[in-house]
Amino acid sequence: MLAEPPPPALRYGPSGHRAAPATAGGSAPYWRRLLPVVALLVLITRIPSFRHPLWSPDEGYLAVQARMLADGGALYETVVDRKPPLLPWLYEAVLALFGDGSPYAMKVLAAVAHLLTAALLAAVARERWGDRAGRTAGVLHPLLSVGLNPEDTQAATFEVFILPFTAAAIWCAGRGRPGAAGLAVAGALLTKQTGGAVLVPVLWLLWHSAPGRAGLPRLAAGLALPVLAAALLTDPSGFLFWTVTGSAAYAAFTGSGLHMASRGLANSALLALACSPLLAPLVRARRTAPGGTARGGTADLWVWLAASAVAVVAGFHFFGHYFLQLVPPLVLLATAALRPLPREQAASALLTSVCVCALFVTWGILAPRPELAHAQRIADAVRARTAPTDRVLVWGIHPETYWLADRTPASRYLTAGLLTNYSGGRDGPRVGEKYAMAGAWPVLVAELRSRPPALVVDDSRGGPYAPGRLPTLRALLARQYRPLPATVDGAVLYVRSPGG
Repeated sequence: MLAEPPPPALRYGPSGHRAAPATAGGSAPYWRRLLPVVALLVLITRIPSFRHPLWSPDEGYLAVQARMLADGGALYETVVDRKPPLLPWLYEAVLALFGDGSPYAMKVLAAVAHLLTAALLAAVARERWGDRAGRTAGVLHPLLSVGLNPEDTQAATFEVFILPFTAAAIWCAGRGRPGAAGLAVAGALLTKQTGGAVLVPVLWLLWHSAPGRAGLPRLAAGLALPVLAAALLTDPSGFLFWTVTGSAAYAAFTGSGLHMASRGLANSALLALACSPLLAPLVRARRTAPGGTARGGTADLWVWLAASAVAVVAGFHFFGHYFLQLVPPLVLLATAALRPLPREQAASALLTSVCVCALFVTWGILAPRPELAHAQRIADAVRARTAPTDRVLVWGIHPETYWLADRTPASRYLTAGLLTNYSGGRDGPRVGEKYAMAGAWPVLVAELRSRPPALVVDDSRGGPYAPGRLPTLRALLARQYRPLPATVDGAVLYVRSPGG
C-alpha cells in the first residue's frame, strides 16, 4: 500500500493567490533550465565590474579595512566605520584567501549575491504564481539590477550583499519559517542598517496568519541572536556607537538640500528608465487589483517596496546604490503585473527590458572613472615619496588611495567625513570639527602624535573639509610639516619639517 504524500508546506500571507506547488519530480528540471540562463545574464550584466579594481570609495574603504583587520586591527576600536561588521569580515576573509586579487574576488562574490537574489525571487514568484512567473522574476532581477550609475551598481558594496538576505527573508516568511526569516533579516541588518527594513514586510506576512503570529517569538530569536553575537565578537559599546548612536549628524536633514534633492531625482529617473518597459503594467495592476487585504497577492510586496523606499530616504543622501534595495520588490511586483498580459505582450516587455539593460551595461563598459584615475596618480606620488613601512595620512574622501599606494593609514579614520561630517557631498553649515563623530579629534591627535605619518596628503581640493577650515589639523600641519612646492593633481603633499 502506498504511503500518503506529505502535506504541503505551510504558507503565510496572501495564500489565496498562490499557484499550486510544483511536484518534487518537476522541480529539479525546472531549476536546471532556469539557473544557467539567470547565471549567464548575471555574468553579462556584471562584465563592467571587472574593468576596474575599485569602482567606488566604499569598495576602497572596505579593502583598506580588510588590510587593517588582517594586520591585527580590531573592529570598532582601531578599525572603524558607521557600518555593521558582516561585509568588513567578508572582505577580510577574501583578502586572506586571495591577497591583492581580493577586489576582483569580491566582484565574483557580488555576482553570486545577485544570482542568489534572482533565484530566491524566482522561487517566491513560482510558489505564488507558477513556473512562468518564476522564470520572469529570475530574468528580471539581473536586468533591473544595473539600472543606475555604473559606479553604484558595479561596485561590490553593502547594498549588493543586502539583496540575497532580503529576498531570503521574504521567501522564508512566506513558507512559514519565522526563525529562518529572522536569521535572514539579521543578515541584512548586519550588512547595512537599512537592510533591516525588510522586517516590515516579514512582520506583515506573519501577522496575517494565525500560525504566523504564533511564530513571532522564533522570528525575534532568529533576529536578535546573530546581532547579539556580532556585538560580543567585536566591542559591544563600540558596536552600538558606530552602528547606531554615533550617526545622528550623518542622518540629519541639513546642508546641501538642493544638491541632495537633485541627486535623488537623478537616481530615481535612472531607475525609472530601467523599469520603463514595466511601468505601464505596474500602474495598471495597481489600479485594477481587487480589494481586500491581499491586494491580489501583492500587498506584502507593496509593503516591502514602501519600507525599502523609506530606507532609501533615510539620512537624506540619496546615493544611487541606496536605490538597489528597491529592485527585489519591484521585480516581484513587475512579475505579478505581467502575468495577466498575453504572452506576446509580456515577452515584448521583457525584450524591451533587455534592450534597456544593454544600454546600462554599455555605459558601464565605456564610462570613464576620473576619480579612480585621480586616486591612482596620488597613490603613485605617495609610493614614490615613502617607504613600504611608512604610515601616511590622506586627508580626503578617497580611502582607495591607501589601497592603491599599498601604504598603512596613520589613523583609524580613513576619510575626512568621519571627522567633519562631510558626508557624501554634504557641505552645508554642519561641516567642521564640532560635527565630527564624538571623541574623534582627540583620538586622531593622539594617533598622529604617537606615530607621526611620514607624509600627509591634503586631497580636499578646496572642499569644505580643507585643513584651512579645521583649527586642529591646521595647527598640526603648521608645527610639524611643510608643503612640497608641486601639487599632484590638485592635492598638496606635506613632508615632515626638520625636527618636526
